[in-house]
Amino acid sequence: MKDMALWNEGDWIAAIAALFLFGFLTIGGLIAARKSEEVVGHPRGLFVLFYAEMWERFSYYGMRALLVLYLTKHWLFADGKANLIYGAYGALVYITPVLGGLIADRYLGQRKAVIFGGVMLAIGHTLMAVEGNGGQSDPAINVFWAALAFIIVGSGFLKANISVIVGQLYKMTDVRRDAAYTIFYMGVNVGAALGTILVGYLGETIGWAYGFGLAGIGMVIGLIIFVIGKPALQGRGEAPKPLTRQRETTLYGVGIGAVAVIWMLIRYQDVIQNLLLLSGVAMLGYTLYEAFKLPKEPRERIFAMLFLIALNPLFWGLRSEERRVGKE
Repeated sequence: MKDMALWNEGDWIAAIAALFLFGFLTIGGLIAARKSEEVVGHPRGLFVLFYAEMWERFSYYGMRALLVLYLTKHWLFADGKANLIYGAYGALVYITPVLGGLIADRYLGQRKAVIFGGVMLAIGHTLMAVEGNGGQSDPAINVFWAALAFIIVGSGFLKANISVIVGQLYKMTDVRRDAAYTIFYMGVNVGAALGTILVGYLGETIGWAYGFGLAGIGMVIGLIIFVIGKPALQGRGEAPKPLTRQRETTLYGVGIGAVAVIWMLIRYQDVIQNLLLLSGVAMLGYTLYEAFKLPKEPRERIFAMLFLIALNPLFWGLRSEERRVGKE
């Protein structure tokens, strides 16, 4: 271990982040040990979801912090190509929740969808630790593409559904709902910040496998917390109607099949761009078609949501440009 007298700024930041992480783990253990069904005025299940999502975001943002560097330094992609892969990966991570949310809402239920997504994410992060020799001619690059595919599909099943369970813990008229989502998203921010620092630090200073390995460990911890914390969820997030074993297996098969499709797509970023454009237009058309069949009040709410959604790309585009200019 490096002598503390020789620590640089990055070492100190990583050490402080590790202490924060240990502190959050200690608090989580104390909450888990409590016998009461409520913690600080909220259902204990909220904090199960808090910690599960915190670790999921830890693994996701930690891996993302290393991705472009990994692509350029290890797999030897040019900067432009690496950024294109990164963008395609990010786009698919945010489009697959449509599939995951649909399957959960209609058939599987949110709880099982989150578990399946967590397993996919854990597999993906584990595969990210397989480095090979590097360079685009290395056959191990196919393992890297598979890792991204597992993470994309896993995010689709988990990201769309874990926050839904938060709302199900409360009645629609419960004044604590807003505060619950504030607490939940604190877990998102904590996990993202600590993951970016610690996974990035290990990946850059010790080795890629150590950084990605830590991200994988984080995801496994989050999955374990979610599974063990099932009683605290009070039966929320279950399938909307009884699910036969055959249908459940088929749904998992759809998820695994999606991994194969994404594995092929992620290697061809131009195809993803065109596919996302077509799917976006089709989704907008279908939403408008359904909206016009609704009464005035819900129809106007959907129009308001579409307006807010349309502003999102503009916001994130300007924010990314601001970051780029700031770095220059």
